[in-house]
This record gives sequence, C-alpha cells and structure tokens, in this order.
Amino acid sequence: MTKKGFDKKLLLGIGISLFFLFLLFRKIDFNKLVIAFSEMDYRYLLPAVVVTFVSYYFRAVRWKYLLLPIKKTSMANLFPSTIIGYMANNLLPARLGEFVRAYVLGQKEKIETSAVFATLVVDRLFDGFTVLLILLVTFFTVRLPAGMENVQHGLVVGGYVTLAIYALVVAFLVVLKKRTSWTIHLVGSLLKPFPARISEKVIPLLGSFISGLRLSSKPVELFALFGTSLIIWATAIWPVHMLLRSFGIVLPITASMFIMVFLVFAVMVPASPGYVGTYHAACVYGLMAFAIQKEQALSVALVIHGLSFFPVICAGFYYLWRDKVSLKKISETSTQQEKILE
Repeated sequence: MTKKGFDKKLLLGIGISLFFLFLLFRKIDFNKLVIAFSEMDYRYLLPAVVVTFVSYYFRAVRWKYLLLPIKKTSMANLFPSTIIGYMANNLLPARLGEFVRAYVLGQKEKIETSAVFATLVVDRLFDGFTVLLILLVTFFTVRLPAGMENVQHGLVVGGYVTLAIYALVVAFLVVLKKRTSWTIHLVGSLLKPFPARISEKVIPLLGSFISGLRLSSKPVELFALFGTSLIIWATAIWPVHMLLRSFGIVLPITASMFIMVFLVFAVMVPASPGYVGTYHAACVYGLMAFAIQKEQALSVALVIHGLSFFPVICAGFYYLWRDKVSLKKISETSTQQEKILE
C-alpha cells in the first residue's frame, strides 16, 4: 500500500465518521442531552472501568494459552502488550493495534512477530464465535418493542452472514494446517492472474504464518480457551449494563448483549481512529430499538465510548513509559508489516 493509498483510506474513514456524527447530532435537543448527563449516577463509573480491565486481563490469559504451543509466556509481558495493542487500536488507523500488540510481545518474549500475529488471528476467531453465540442467545431471548421486528430480523441475517464468513475462514485455516503445501500451491494458482509481486509476498507469508498457527490438543487447555472467551465477553457486556443503570435505564441483560453485538459490528466499519461516529451510532440506534429517547441514548453512547477509549489509552501510555518503548517506532514497524500483508 502506498502512502497515498493509506491517506485515502484514512480520509475515507474520517468521512464515514463525520457522516455518522452528522446523523447523530442533527435535530438533537441539547438541553435534554445536558439533563441526561445531570441525572447520571457517576458511582457506576469506577466499577465499570475495573470490570473493563478485568476483561483485558482475561484476554491476556487466553493469549497465553494460544501461545503455549510456541512458548510459555509471562503474564507480566502479556498484559502490558495487550493494553498497548488496544491503546494503539484507539489511536492508529486501520486496526494497526493488532500488529503493535504482536510486535511488542514478540520483542519482549523473543518470538518472531509473524508467529505471534498468527495466534492473534486465532484469538479473533474465538472472539467471532463467542460473539455469534451472544447474537444467537440474544435473538432467542431479547424482546424488542412492537414495530422493531425488522431490526431483530436484520440482526439475525447479519449473524448468519458472519457465521458463513467465519466458517470459510476456519475451513481455510484447517486445510492450510493439514495440507500446507497443497493449499499454498492452490493459493499460488489463484493468484496467477494478478501481478507477480502479490504472489511473491503472499506465498512466503503463508509459510511463515502457518508456523505460528498452532493450537493445543490438551482438553484442559482447550477448555481454558473457551472458558476465558466467555469471561472476556461477560466482563465486556457487564460495564455496558452498569452504565445503562447509571442513566436510570433498566433493561434485561439481553438488552446489553444486543447493544454489544451492535458495537462489535460497528468497529468493523471503516472509520476514523477510535471508531468515532460508527461506535456512537451503533449504541444510539441499538438503544432506540428499546424506545429510549435519542438524547438519552446519545449520552449513554458518549459515556460507553469514553469508558472504552480513555482508560486503556492512559494505561497503554503508562506501560510505554515504564518499559521505555517508542510508539512511533513500533507503529512504523507495524505499518510496514501491514503493507506486506496487503
């Protein structure tokens, strides 16, 4: 990807964010917005922040199990690397935080970055299937107000599409692992119509990538992977539920699950760093499905986004300072690796 292309991608994301911000703030009664903030019970904020960091901690625990076939890694390195990665996701475009996260841990543990990044692909697959489970549970249990049937139908259609995509990804990874040479040859054949430089980059990358794509066969460790995935998302949904309560919105936990699914789909949409606009729109329209006024829904969205944005950034900068790590250096290295992947 050229620098010019990267700038176009960033500008597109900013444009999408501005579009959603325009949709959200037009025809807003700012007096009602101020009233909603004034009625908020701020005592919920600290517990919500604590539980959010518990979710990050269990992400590091799951990552530890994913890395076991490569190396037994230290939580003292895993947790800071996780926080730095999520901080970078909030500040850098194109989800470079995933590359930053892999690079930082690779440097700390002396592991090849491509092998570490391969574990993050599996990490995302576990997230994807857990979110699908949440979506299916939500579909069968949530009760939207009358007139919102189209929203519920749209959610399940999106779930089936996502399920199909993840099934294809898993099938490719299984075949790549079981029949590596055959799969790489097939990919090479499919890439023949394209410029040779693409094949020259992709084929060596697949070979390097598969070396890091390992999963333990021990039942205890597999159970730990699935168990931590459930804990990660339970502790991600719980803060949303607490913040709804802080605004006096009393809805069943399935409503918080419903909103979380919206938020997950929102971060998949190209946007400015920090998912500004898309994240807020997902939260607002998710809440409006439960007949919550737009002004109150927007106030909730601003707080939920702030909670997921600022604490992890502060913690990430602390770990960068403590470990004397240059964000500029690792972001430049991560950008170069992203170019190779593309």
